[in-house]
Amino acid sequence: MLNEHKNIRLPGKVLRLQEVLDLLSISKSYHFAKLDKNSKSYDPTYPKPISVGERSVRYIEQEVIDWVNARKEERNAS
Repeated sequence: MLNEHKNIRLPGKVLRLQEVLDLLSISKSYHFAKLDKNSKSYDPTYPKPISVGERSVRYIEQEVIDWVNARKEERNAS
């Protein structure tokens, strides 16, 4: 049974929404505003969720970390 999955490559750790909110210290409403193209807070570079079920999504931890690092680099370049 274990050998069936050895060809699957995981993208790293995946995070639940609450873990992303905690990691970034942001509210749920601000998080969804970052994803909403109609919001003034929309950010096309913000990490997108991946579907893991009919009503369940996760976020790739490394994408969240990379997004934070890019914000840091932007700040330092100013």
